[in-house]
Amino acid sequence: MSCKKREFHAYKEIIKKEFNLLFLALSFFSRIPTPKKMIYSPRLLNQSNRYFSLVGLLLALLQGAFFLIFIQILPAPITLILMLAAGLILTGAFHEDGLADMADGIGGGLNIEQRLSIMKDSRVGTYGVVTLVTILALKYLLLLELAQKGYLYTDSHLFFLVCLTLGFSLSRAVAASLIINTAYVREKKSSKSTTLASAQKPQELFILLAVALLPAWYFSFYEVLSLILLLFIFRQLFRAWLIDKIGGITGDCLGAAQQISEVIIYIVLMASLTLNPS
Repeated sequence: MSCKKREFHAYKEIIKKEFNLLFLALSFFSRIPTPKKMIYSPRLLNQSNRYFSLVGLLLALLQGAFFLIFIQILPAPITLILMLAAGLILTGAFHEDGLADMADGIGGGLNIEQRLSIMKDSRVGTYGVVTLVTILALKYLLLLELAQKGYLYTDSHLFFLVCLTLGFSLSRAVAASLIINTAYVREKKSSKSTTLASAQKPQELFILLAVALLPAWYFSFYEVLSLILLLFIFRQLFRAWLIDKIGGITGDCLGAAQQISEVIIYIVLMASLTLNPS
């Protein structure tokens, strides 16, 4: 085999492997159909974490397309509710479930063992319901304002779509970044997230952030800088809080980090739009 053919074959294998990792990430983090011939192993699932942001980007594009279609025939409030419902179907409410479980566990447990035990319970308690309703209401109201004011100022839905893609991708990068330097505190057999949340490398974080910040081209340097700074502060405080309450992270905590980060992103973008409407 010639040198060029060997190089071509090597590049082909690399591309094939990366697509396999992407499909693994899609199958884990969403309900989007994936090829049945995926190659699975705990090591590959762990590596697929690098595409967490890209999965968010793909989900945002799907929901954005949904929004663009139905906004032509329905009012914005109804369109947004339908879009959010479609998103819950696409993800299986994966991250929302994690947020509710974390709220129940940390809110209802008196010590680390009780908190982790409550998190594993599939039933939803008062803390989980209140937290989930609050985060969904905030998300709906913020997206509604971004859609309506963005269209008012720009005469285009592009602003809303970019906000949506940035919120989906960057929030997932924040959540996944916790894996890099935070201990996982659940027994290996008790959570399907354990494999994904172990032995992450700095290179994974670079890929996560590079993909997550793709939609940031639309915004000014100072807007992006403010957003990154606030998310970094949230990440550090949230991480310290989790270590204090349960000694580290669980898959539920990662879901909670994604949901809270997404809302923070929309708040910052809404504030920026209000202060600088042009």
